Amino acid sequence: MNFQDILFYIFSAILVASALGVITVRNPVNSALLLVLAFVTCAGLWLLLEAEFLAIALVLVYVGAVMVLFLFVVMMLDINLDRLREGFWKWFPFGATIALIIVAEISMVLMGKYFGLEEMPTPRPHDADYSNTRELGRLIYTEYVYAFELAAVLLLVAMVAAIALTLRHREDKRSPNPSKQVKVRKEDRLRIVTMPAEKKE
Repeated sequence: MNFQDILFYIFSAILVASALGVITVRNPVNSALLLVLAFVTCAGLWLLLEAEFLAIALVLVYVGAVMVLFLFVVMMLDINLDRLREGFWKWFPFGATIALIIVAEISMVLMGKYFGLEEMPTPRPHDADYSNTRELGRLIYTEYVYAFELAAVLLLVAMVAAIALTLRHREDKRSPNPSKQVKVRKEDRLRIVTMPAEKKE
């Protein structure tokens, strides 16, 4: 076992522990901070896999933007924690079943040789001028272009659905009516008033 394998197991243990802390910690601020730790640790795993661009993008986009937004929202909203915990035991069997399925899948991947599966090949060393950003772009827009477009459409549908679900119509809100704006006449908007001229003394 070399130093890279030791780092991989250390980062993996921290990532699993922080991910468990995200869903078990009661304070939402601490949960968000543990999620930041999980993202940073995952970026370390990307660096071990020689995917520097993905690691930097993960830190900049998720830790630097998304998680800061989450923290602002969580700290600004008055969240009732007792109400959030009401349905915990109701959905616990379903969540435990999903967790067991995920653990079984990960175990089959990690212990594939015991299940008769082929081991993952060791990545070969790259040349000095190798760019993983260029390779990532080539793979996304050639071999995985349909999966990439499908993921983009799913994200767009999720964004539209989130906006539609959170949209609230207020009766006191004034909004323009385009059909009435098109039918407007000059006489309805403009009134000419004649006033006598003022004389200077």
